[in-house]
Amino acid sequence: MHKEKTIKATSGWLMLPLLLVFFAASIWVFIMGVPAKDPMRIAGGCLGFVVSLTLMAGFFIVNPKEAAALLLFGDYKGSVKANGFFWTNPFMTKQKISLRARNLNGEKIKVNDSTGNPIEIATVVVWEVVDTAEALFEVDDYREYVETQSEAAVRHLASTHPYDGPDDVLTLRGTTEEINERLERELQERLNRAGVNVIEARLSHLAYASEIAGAMLQRQQAAAVVAARQQIVEGAVGMVELALDELAQKGVVHLDDERKAAMVSNLMVVLCSDHAATPVVNAGTLYQ
Repeated sequence: MHKEKTIKATSGWLMLPLLLVFFAASIWVFIMGVPAKDPMRIAGGCLGFVVSLTLMAGFFIVNPKEAAALLLFGDYKGSVKANGFFWTNPFMTKQKISLRARNLNGEKIKVNDSTGNPIEIATVVVWEVVDTAEALFEVDDYREYVETQSEAAVRHLASTHPYDGPDDVLTLRGTTEEINERLERELQERLNRAGVNVIEARLSHLAYASEIAGAMLQRQQAAAVVAARQQIVEGAVGMVELALDELAQKGVVHLDDERKAAMVSNLMVVLCSDHAATPVVNAGTLYQ
């Protein structure tokens, strides 16, 4: 496995005047050798001219948030991460790679969740290259690798969690932060081989597939109604219990079991009804 080696290249501003002087000297030697018909000077001037042009190929620039990996005849020598104008062996191959943060807006994909329901899901990933050697030499194309592994991680995450469920169950829709953390962690494990650091990974789209969206919406609405009713009933029972206790403690009225049952029934109807209560005044007694 290739690991990044950070190296320092020779300053280009130092080598540039030296090469220019060598280039000018080669031309001068050639020019002086032609009138004198001196083959040594002519050959030396030509050789110096060729060498100076060859050495000029060693200059390269590294921009901010960029790196250059240097290879000599296929052998990785190191990476230059410092910014500036540099010179190196002209036979070195210089492969530039960006270290800037990048966004991957994943496409919507259809997958079955852990309960078998088809859903549509997409993700957005913010990533950056942190190891130039691994990014360039451990995978064929690190950009394509990030895209492929991101889709694989999303598919795996969706297939191991339900879209929706009870509050105590980890679901795609209900526990967004935990799901995002799991996605980021799994994606980082997959991308370590390519020298990529995942800055952030989040679900950008989550919905039931169109063929079951209507039915699942009705189920969600029914579940919401049941939950609301349950809460209303629990609150009403507490209020009725409080009312009976207060009446008994303060001695406002003494009720037998039958009258208590009637009072409980009336209060529950009033508190749990969808509509405003319409009281009916009983002019007689409870037993008439």
